[in-house]
Amino acid sequence: MSAPRFEHHTRPLGIGERTPRLSWQVTTERPGWRQTAYEIGIGAWTSGPVTSADSVLVPWPGPALTSRERAEVRVRVWGEGDAEPSAWSEPATVETGLLDAGEWTAAFVGATDDTPGDRRPVLLRRDFTVRDGLLRARVYATAHGLYELELNGARAGDDALAPGWTSYHHRLHYQTYDVTGLLRPGPNTITGWLADGWWRGEYGWNRIGERYGADTGLLAQLELHYGDGTTERVVTDGSWTWAHGPILRSSIYDGEHHDARVTPAGRQPVRVLPPATAELIAPAGPPVRRIETLAPVTVTRVDDDTHLLDFGQNLAGRLRLTVDGPAGTRIGLRHAEVLENGRLCTRPIRTAAANDVYILDGTGTSTWEPRFTYHGFRYAEITGWPGDLDPARVAAVVCHDDLTPAGGFTCSDPLLQRLHDNVRWSMRGNFVSVPTDCPQRDERLGWTGDLQVFAPTAAFLYDVTGGLTDWLADVAAETGDDGLVPLYVPHIPTTFPQFHCAVWGDVTTVVPLVLHDRSGDTRPVTGGYETARAWVEGCRRLLDDRDVISHGLQLGDWLDPAAPPDRPQQARTDPYLVATAYLAHSARLLARQATLIGKTDDATVHTELAHRVTAGFRREFVTASGRCASDTQTAYALALCFDLLLPGQRAHAGERLAQLVREAEFRIGTGFAGTPLILDALTATGHLEEAYRLLLSTDCPSWLYPVTMGATTIWERWDSMLPDGTINPGDMTSFNHYALGAVADWLHRTVAGLAPAAAGYRSLRIAPQPGGGLTRASAWHLTPYGKASVTWRREGATLHVEVTVPPGCDADVALPGQTSVTVGSGEHTFAVPFRPAGDDPIRPLPPREHF
Repeated sequence: MSAPRFEHHTRPLGIGERTPRLSWQVTTERPGWRQTAYEIGIGAWTSGPVTSADSVLVPWPGPALTSRERAEVRVRVWGEGDAEPSAWSEPATVETGLLDAGEWTAAFVGATDDTPGDRRPVLLRRDFTVRDGLLRARVYATAHGLYELELNGARAGDDALAPGWTSYHHRLHYQTYDVTGLLRPGPNTITGWLADGWWRGEYGWNRIGERYGADTGLLAQLELHYGDGTTERVVTDGSWTWAHGPILRSSIYDGEHHDARVTPAGRQPVRVLPPATAELIAPAGPPVRRIETLAPVTVTRVDDDTHLLDFGQNLAGRLRLTVDGPAGTRIGLRHAEVLENGRLCTRPIRTAAANDVYILDGTGTSTWEPRFTYHGFRYAEITGWPGDLDPARVAAVVCHDDLTPAGGFTCSDPLLQRLHDNVRWSMRGNFVSVPTDCPQRDERLGWTGDLQVFAPTAAFLYDVTGGLTDWLADVAAETGDDGLVPLYVPHIPTTFPQFHCAVWGDVTTVVPLVLHDRSGDTRPVTGGYETARAWVEGCRRLLDDRDVISHGLQLGDWLDPAAPPDRPQQARTDPYLVATAYLAHSARLLARQATLIGKTDDATVHTELAHRVTAGFRREFVTASGRCASDTQTAYALALCFDLLLPGQRAHAGERLAQLVREAEFRIGTGFAGTPLILDALTATGHLEEAYRLLLSTDCPSWLYPVTMGATTIWERWDSMLPDGTINPGDMTSFNHYALGAVADWLHRTVAGLAPAAAGYRSLRIAPQPGGGLTRASAWHLTPYGKASVTWRREGATLHVEVTVPPGCDADVALPGQTSVTVGSGEHTFAVPFRPAGDDPIRPLPPREHF
């Protein structure tokens, strides 16, 4: 038995739920095991046996928790035929945060420096005394800006870029830290570092600052609980002081400058600021943390003052230095994703300077990394290093949301394996507080379309339900009454117009169901239903008298590979075909959402809308035989995957799609709208061979072309780097964008053959479809019930398949040429005759230097 889990928290300290739902997993060797009852213990209280097979997100059985309350929870279960329960699980401890706004007695405080243009970070401080008999200490904190807290010089917690970026006008995360071990009887000091971050820093490609306010501020409430039952509070108020510290400036885009010679001096009383207008909430997902460090694979001196470092992997994070030298030595750090002519190519990051500076104080060896910035980079140039640069003295610190790995994929093709690895790295580089488009240039926004197409892959690779549910709450908060879903969330005004944009706004209908299907949690649906309904209703109002969308701005099949570098919206597929197809699809999904939450009348209305728009789509965009008006890969992929064709039209449309793929010599011809769907459309219409050949092509444009060019993440454009090694001339040329990596979902479901057949993987669909010359493939996923996996290998004319089904689950196993069978939990092996058509030899991975 695993210890119970509370909601989707990995560290349940300071949670915001009064009645957190519980989940647990059972470990057993008994084949076909099924739970019949459970018992939950909370402290000395127990629920008694509860007859139920449920073990995922089980309702809290006792009284609602109050603020700051701690509870120790354990569980035991009965299986079918068991007279006695299992042993009790190890206990898990949960502690709530401040659940009522009135429990905050702290005030926001900040500097009194009103110097125009001075955005220098500050240090806030207060001294206090701790009595003997301290039992525990908690600090609840947040900021308008970015902050870090220290108690007696030691960090409180290990978050980075706290409190993260939310829709600050509506919702502001606060953090809870256990600081008991950082305090001592007698005098103590609490210090807060405070910088602009997303709150006040220049952000967006038009580089406007003060998006949310002109002043940064810290809110901190330290609570000291003593053994005698008393509690004392140290809160941010007018008794604190502030001073400038060693950070001279800090910007998420431009980097951080730190002068170690500077010590805080001239402390002044703080300014007490107005209270937050946003709701203070505890996060539902994990914070950004420092996840790992990478050593440089090469260090090259390019001139007398400059070293070029290659870390072998494109990532999001910053550098950590261990250095000593004379006082005043200025070390510069510049970052980029790619090289051009042997030096950093910074044009793709546009106006983001990505330049850190560290000035030595001359007192000996020091270790430093920036606090309030991050960069997207593989390469770095370091200038001013005293003497020769020892590679062991520099590390790249990978920073992103502290997500729990939940799935993996392996196969026999080295290029395809590298592609999947690149997908994972791109997700890691772009889950930095919000699901961003890219981590390097003057953008890094939560584009809704990118996440919409990538969500199935994200939910397989990592446990994202808590964090994305939290982000969807911002989507709901930012969506207008007219159903206008912003193109990026949190939304900040830029020069980019906002409009009812298909693919992007459909995040409201698609993602909640993805989370439900993968985790078994209905809350993303219940919490976002009204937003999804408003979105679909807003799009319905765009329909003309032919029941299609035919006017207004649309991004369409954004970044079609045929689009000119400076006009990424100029796709071959009619943008109104895309918009109409997506409205029919979203209306169906909304009907499903309504059914899940018991709104049957709504479900009927949404289903009727889906039928109406589907009929309009057929009249306007499809011939009687099934040929699309836009004779493109994307048009057929949408029509087939969104079930917009009559049964008699599907075969012709599938054959036409396969023909287009063959005519393109198996080069991809889709952008954001078509890429996640095209392989499924080919597979569903009997063209598996074409799907594999399209997947495994190395010609430009293709998924594997960037791999042959040394990519270690997914590119924004199919040709972000041109075959001659030069960089695409377009203004949007990121080398770390996960959207086109949505193909990994097909690798998991079709190549390896692992997919959910019921919410939360209560039932599995095991249906590998080998091809493309692959001799083996496997996938695993940590479902809410335990680890599921599929491994297959080909030996001659026999396909060997090994399947693991978690306890409490079953699986429908459909192997090529065989009648499907249903199996229960446990280990299962199969051997069936198999001879695929169209096998191609496996290509070797390019030499390491290409990466």
